[in-house]
Amino acid sequence: MNVVAKNPKDESRATASLEAMVDTGSELTWLPAGALRSAGIHPRRTRMFRTATRDQVERPVGYAVVCVDGFETIDEVVFGEPGDLSLLGVRTIEGFGVMVDNLGHRFVTVTTVAAGNRR
Repeated sequence: MNVVAKNPKDESRATASLEAMVDTGSELTWLPAGALRSAGIHPRRTRMFRTATRDQVERPVGYAVVCVDGFETIDEVVFGEPGDLSLLGVRTIEGFGVMVDNLGHRFVTVTTVAAGNRR
């Protein structure tokens, strides 16, 4: 997927289109730190993560407007280091209001479930 991350304080500042793999096993979206910083997106804190290889790593995270194929949401993004994969995580996908069509290799819009409705 081609991902663009926009600065939430100034959406005219954005990354170039970045190739990322859809990974529903990853909670957060991971993008290269240099690309995020070039768009004026700054780390807000650090978090610990366990990788698929069971290594524990610490990475900075910040906020970005994440855009893919006409869908967008604001979410935490991980500032990836050299060697880290660029990933589109499940929280971002859920924020888009879509599900992943594994056969068609695309996103499909879904109806969002509301907490409740008083009649």
